[in-house]
Amino acid sequence: MKRNINYPFFLILATSVGLGSCSDEFLNPDPKGTLMEDTYYSNPDEAFAGLVSVYDPIGWQTAVSYINFGAANAASDDHVAGGGGPNDMETWQRWSNYTLTETQGPQQDYWDRNFTGVSRANIFIKKVEEGIPGLSDALSARYLAEAKCLRGYYYFDLVRLFRNIPFYIEPLTTDNMREQTQVAPEVVYAQIEQDLKDAIAVLPPTVPSATEGGRMTKGVAQALLGKVYLYQEKWGDAAAQFAEVNGVPGGTSQYGYKLLDNFGDIFRPDNKFHSEAILEIVCSQGGARTWDHWGQFYGNVATTMFGPRGYSGPLYYSGWSFCPITQDLYDLMLSDPRFEATIADLKSLEENGEAQYEKGYMNTGYFIQKFAPLVEFAATSGVRELNYPQDYIEMRLADTYLMEAEALIESGQGGGAGSRAYQLLNAVRDRVGLGPTEATLDNIFLERRKELATEGHRWYDLVRSGRAPAALGDRGFVAGKHEILPIPYNELLNTNLVQNEAYK
Repeated sequence: MKRNINYPFFLILATSVGLGSCSDEFLNPDPKGTLMEDTYYSNPDEAFAGLVSVYDPIGWQTAVSYINFGAANAASDDHVAGGGGPNDMETWQRWSNYTLTETQGPQQDYWDRNFTGVSRANIFIKKVEEGIPGLSDALSARYLAEAKCLRGYYYFDLVRLFRNIPFYIEPLTTDNMREQTQVAPEVVYAQIEQDLKDAIAVLPPTVPSATEGGRMTKGVAQALLGKVYLYQEKWGDAAAQFAEVNGVPGGTSQYGYKLLDNFGDIFRPDNKFHSEAILEIVCSQGGARTWDHWGQFYGNVATTMFGPRGYSGPLYYSGWSFCPITQDLYDLMLSDPRFEATIADLKSLEENGEAQYEKGYMNTGYFIQKFAPLVEFAATSGVRELNYPQDYIEMRLADTYLMEAEALIESGQGGGAGSRAYQLLNAVRDRVGLGPTEATLDNIFLERRKELATEGHRWYDLVRSGRAPAALGDRGFVAGKHEILPIPYNELLNTNLVQNEAYK
């Protein structure tokens, strides 16, 4: 069922750096963390604004360049970088063809985004723990839980992308900022686990979508903790967390999560906060943003990035032709019921005389449909390219079903008919009319590739499963090196940080 949501939402506030209730200094702390003004956090309104600033980086799409999930798409075997030429969005090109260096690649964007989030969370947590005048105990507890969940989210992104990172849970000062050293990944993972456990104990099971859509909930924190366990190969712990989120396969879980009946409805901009969405990053055309608002876009810029370049025809507006779909994924999806909701076949449209488009760099003729720049939902104010209202669902129920199935198989449980792993895998398949199959690791990862295609998960799945060298070797992927990104060059200057060994 479609739901038309009224704006603004909580997270639409959080995607804007320029909130009027706070000073620019407060909202733009140094990416590596500095103390905020001592005079801030003097009342509940300022506490809420501070919480919004902790959420803020989760919605960033622009930092040094573009930082949306398209970069990870470009690095996978399902896409090439595309765009207007080999130097267009060089950060994505370098990841796509595995010519990353410490100065060239998307790493600075990911570093800045996530360490900004960590720094803001550390400051916020300290201020709330010290006490904010007028803020009730209940709100203090909830705000702390949200901030810890967010800190866990940011640190998880950092440790899985860079592995060897500096780690701190207290606000940094100008005196000790450059004295930080990297720690073992296990140290970071231990804190992530603790933060998420603390959050789970306090966060509300659900929130009202019309007023609080996008805020952290118990279900989000448990799904994230399950994923954190999965990356550490703590299979039993991962399966237990996912079971709490997923409930009975095909049914409605304790948090109200349920697979949608129609696969295509998952991605419609007029169907926000539906029952399948777990972690949803809010986008809106309500801000009427222009190019003057770099770093403060409300809309989903990935929509324009993925659209066909110089397009004329029905359904779509033109885009910038990034992340064209490979022939391999096209062939895999062609007979799958999810094909039309996943792939925009511009090649066939042109061959049938229904449309024309400019052939961008590394064009295949196949583009991303799930985030296509549809005429139906285009903004009528501001710069159209910057204001598409489609949310990015970073975690959804089919994803957690398949992760639980994987964890169960890895923990030694069977995947034959009647097993829980079998039920989870085949609930995803049954939704789109596919018959049952045994829950093996190969079948689960194949289903993930098809179900979650173009949503930014494929590269991470290849890396964590050890499948990346075989799938990406012809692109230049080197085992033992390209599973992580290099530490950004600027972070090595006048600090104690050292480059990841393979990039030295």
